[in-house]
Amino acid sequence: MIDLGLRIKMLRENKNLSQENLANDCDIPKSQITRIEKARINTTVKTLVKISNALGVEFKELF
Repeated sequence: MIDLGLRIKMLRENKNLSQENLANDCDIPKSQITRIEKARINTTVKTLVKISNALGVEFKELF
């Protein structure tokens, strides 16, 4: 989970997106993005698909 969170954070920062922008694009709370990036929660595949779509990457690139 730690690697997944760090990967999402890196991809988000490479796209110059704030956590808030990513959260809005995914239609999820910003606090959830924070918890995912810090590996404080397990998230669903559905949410990860939303994140990958918002980041413009294939799902497998999150891993």
